[in-house]
Amino acid sequence: MYENFYGLKEKPFQIVPNPNYLYMSSVHENALTYLEYGLMENVGFILLTGKVGTGKTTLIRYIINQFESTKDIAVIFNTNVSANELIYLILQSFELKPDPDSKSKNIEMFYEFLISRYAQNRPVLLIIDEAQNLSDAVIEEIRMLSNLQSEDQSLIQIMLVGQPELKDRLQKSAHTPFAQRIAVNFFLSELTYTETESYIAYRLEKAGGNLNIFSPEAIALIYNISNGIPRIINLICDTALVYGFGYEFETIDAPVIEQVIKDKGGLGIQNEKENTANLLPSDGNNEISEMYEDRLRRLEDVVMQMKGRMNDIIEQVKKLEGNARWLQKSLNQNLENLLVRERKEHNRLLEAYSKLKVKYDSLIGKISKGNTKKDEMKGTKKG
Repeated sequence: MYENFYGLKEKPFQIVPNPNYLYMSSVHENALTYLEYGLMENVGFILLTGKVGTGKTTLIRYIINQFESTKDIAVIFNTNVSANELIYLILQSFELKPDPDSKSKNIEMFYEFLISRYAQNRPVLLIIDEAQNLSDAVIEEIRMLSNLQSEDQSLIQIMLVGQPELKDRLQKSAHTPFAQRIAVNFFLSELTYTETESYIAYRLEKAGGNLNIFSPEAIALIYNISNGIPRIINLICDTALVYGFGYEFETIDAPVIEQVIKDKGGLGIQNEKENTANLLPSDGNNEISEMYEDRLRRLEDVVMQMKGRMNDIIEQVKKLEGNARWLQKSLNQNLENLLVRERKEHNRLLEAYSKLKVKYDSLIGKISKGNTKKDEMKGTKKG
């Protein structure tokens, strides 16, 4: 719809998770490092949590693309199921034919499947998304699945992915046996202000568009509303591009974002921040109320922008301080080494000088003795 107008080859802010558009913020990069470590080391349980819309599913799909050539991978999305139904879904996901009437036969079938894959040196990975919806009985069933193992290692890796309440549930004493088996645990946090800027630019560049379609003021407002959650950023940006195309705006500015938010009425773009408008006094004068609301909103945008930049500056200062300490330590060590070398060179030269002086004094002595003898011989001849 708006792609041609903005010179885009495709929509850059689609809501559907796309691993090709995975933006590697520092948090996402760390998450990927942890997950890859767990998968390569064949640890039993991996836990990935994060708020709604932070990019967990996108990260999962990226992981699947990375490892599907070396592992058998199945993903379960339906988690409002019983323990028997879960086993049934797992077998179906691995293209096995479960018995609808016998859980024991299904467990045996799954164990034989794992043994055959182990014999082929092909690890098995089960990913359970939206795991916060699992019942306590199903969580226990999953723990029991991890008991399917050979003499020296687990036959299956299980990755649980869910919202923060999943981690809270696993910390309860009832799930201590399960929690103790989790070898890799990572929480996927929101983007910072600077990362939000980079995220929007990255997506526009990936779609072949101009990186400056969104003004700095618009980005500041997007960050303020989205709180750095990628899904909300996508929703606002995609709708803003539709509006911009409709009004033929080459640049998306803050008023367009404000209109998007107003028309959305909070649907799909709510976050944990309080709505400033609800804090304004109601005196019946809508014009004054709107004026103050607008001023407060813009002031909040500026504060959030400054806060984001301040956090970035603090991080840079910390890095500079670390580099300065390392440089000072390195310089001190180099000076120490240089002083030691200078001392050794000084002693060597002093020793050489002493030897030369001895030789010089000896030579002068010999010359003096020779001259004395010559003078004596001349005196004898004259006498």
